Amino acid sequence: MDLQLSGRVAVVTGASKGIGLAVTRTLLEEGAQVVAASRGSSPELDALAGPDLVHVPADLTDPEAPGLVVARATEVFGGLDILVNNAGGPPPGVSLPRMSFLTPTDDDWRAMFEFNLFSAVRAIRAAIPAMLARGGGAIVNVSSGGARRPAPMNVDYNAAKAGMNNLTKALSEEFASRGIRVNTVSPGPVRTAWWTEEGGAADILAGVTGTDRDTVMDDVAPEMMALTTGRLVEPREVADVVALLVSPRSASTTGADFAVDSGFLKEI
Repeated sequence: MDLQLSGRVAVVTGASKGIGLAVTRTLLEEGAQVVAASRGSSPELDALAGPDLVHVPADLTDPEAPGLVVARATEVFGGLDILVNNAGGPPPGVSLPRMSFLTPTDDDWRAMFEFNLFSAVRAIRAAIPAMLARGGGAIVNVSSGGARRPAPMNVDYNAAKAGMNNLTKALSEEFASRGIRVNTVSPGPVRTAWWTEEGGAADILAGVTGTDRDTVMDDVAPEMMALTTGRLVEPREVADVVALLVSPRSASTTGADFAVDSGFLKEI
């Protein structure tokens, strides 16, 4: 299927690894020009270097950073058609999961919302005028299955992502008539650095369950989260859905939430 993305300009946040890296790679493969934003680059992102990729170092918890990233896209590639708000998860220096509502402090809540909601709000605020100047565009906000399945674990993260879902619906209502579509993709547990890095979710759960990192990812987590497929999601699987949603082939899809979660979300 031709996704008709050749020559379109995209900003992808959190692009150096995990889902963001997979989205960046997929959009480049489909012919898009990509501004990849992240605090630092990575060998995997560097390997994608070429005339259609620009990396912008940015700490997206800085209120000025999202606007500067969007401005860089218009400066280098002449406009903006696509925004993928992928940056999120544990704020810098934080390890998840947290097991109880009583664990995060006020500062923890603020940091979680800055990274997982407010950075997207600011990026969207900067992107909409640039998209309107091109006659429209597509925004995908990367949310989480936890936004629709509340639980005591990671309660601050889930609340921020629930806000993301609400924001997406509101934006889709306001801007669809002006050519901007806004959707969410809600992954379940994805085999990314959040899980795999030392001190990450797999190590934390291994300590709780008395197992090891690989056993958590291969067996414990899929069973604990009742994943129908029996395995964690791969980043490319999320990226493929994002690419379809930002494509003109999805011209009638807006205000929707797509679960890519190995069957985590059971509710209708």
